[in-house]
Amino acid sequence: MLKMYVRQKLESYVKKYFKKHPEVKLVAVAGSVGKTTTKLAIATVLAEKYRVRMQNGNHNTHISSPLAILGIDFPENVKGIRAWFEVFRAAKIRISQPTDVDVIIQELGTDKIGEIPHFGKYLKPDIGIVTAVAPEHMEFFGNLDNVAREELSVANFSKLALINRDDIDGKYAEDLTNAGIDTYGTSAPAEYYFINDDFSVKDGYKGKFFALELKKPLDVQIKVFGEHNIRPAVVAGAVALKLGLNDDEIARGFSKIVPVPGRMNVLRGLREITIIDDTYNSSPLAVQCALRALYGLSVPQRIAVLGSMNEMGDSSVIEHQAVGALCDPAQLAWVVTVGDDANEYIAESAKSKGCQVKTCKNAIEAGAFVNRVAEEGAAVLFKGSQGGVFLEEAVKIILHATEEESQLVRQSAKWMQIKNDFFQK
Repeated sequence: MLKMYVRQKLESYVKKYFKKHPEVKLVAVAGSVGKTTTKLAIATVLAEKYRVRMQNGNHNTHISSPLAILGIDFPENVKGIRAWFEVFRAAKIRISQPTDVDVIIQELGTDKIGEIPHFGKYLKPDIGIVTAVAPEHMEFFGNLDNVAREELSVANFSKLALINRDDIDGKYAEDLTNAGIDTYGTSAPAEYYFINDDFSVKDGYKGKFFALELKKPLDVQIKVFGEHNIRPAVVAGAVALKLGLNDDEIARGFSKIVPVPGRMNVLRGLREITIIDDTYNSSPLAVQCALRALYGLSVPQRIAVLGSMNEMGDSSVIEHQAVGALCDPAQLAWVVTVGDDANEYIAESAKSKGCQVKTCKNAIEAGAFVNRVAEEGAAVLFKGSQGGVFLEEAVKIILHATEEESQLVRQSAKWMQIKNDFFQK
């Protein structure tokens, strides 16, 4: 009862805020994967001209999103009515005061059917972005068609929309009713795209950004790893153009985009090992993209450490087997698996492809094994989720320096206690 009351109050305050401050632009980011990376890329570029509000982390639910939009901290005691009355008082002050931002960038998440469309009852984004349509929370969505309708709904209740052409099947265009939609990606059929001219692990990608509004392509540098991580930069450039940034501002913004911890972040390991830290979360599309990036590296040895993908529902077996089928024995010296589904289905499928496979009971064992078999100058991909996997703890074992542990995900005291309890069991 309290949760419903709080949600309705917060939504009403958000509506009042935008009515009182119509000059503030709202950019909403939805999609099966890549929301946080995209949100941060947009914020980085827009900060070259505007005051930007963007909450770190995944504040994307129907309680946390209104708080993030208003720039109000989540109360410590979520069950205390007095704490929420303090929040309501802060919201009223925020509405009445002159605005402290020009653009708000908000991530919109969903766990089940109907959650994204509900945002449209009180939000009217100036620009809505859909990063991907891929398997997610399949225990609730059931099939990919339902996922598509859910995620693409943000495009329909936004004034303008930008859709990732590379990671959304064209057949889902029938779910779109908004005429003001453009596409982005890393291929020419999109209205906004990037063509790569040069790449290095240290400096990222140098190439040209193409856009409808540009008289000629813009030379830019994007310091990320993996083609799928170029796309958040491309849509950041598209948003920047629609909101009035000039060429120099956009180019500077592109150069300041950096990887998010736990999302294809390149770290230095022992023996000059290149660590690709992609431990924040895992899904079929994300694994596919990460493996493709790993295969593109010219190194003496490649190892893929793959954890179970959570929240796959009834499709879990098929999706894990499909990931195993992506493992190429010509590209990988070892496939190392962690987690029940990974150990059973990814491992079995990878073995049938001819890969050399090691199954591990936990991330600590996986890290120790990789430390034994990784050659000097090797590249190791760590791709996993949180619950029951925690591959960031495997990364620690081969990191070059312990001070770099601060770049890993889930390192707070609370998370470390959760993980200590898990590994002790």
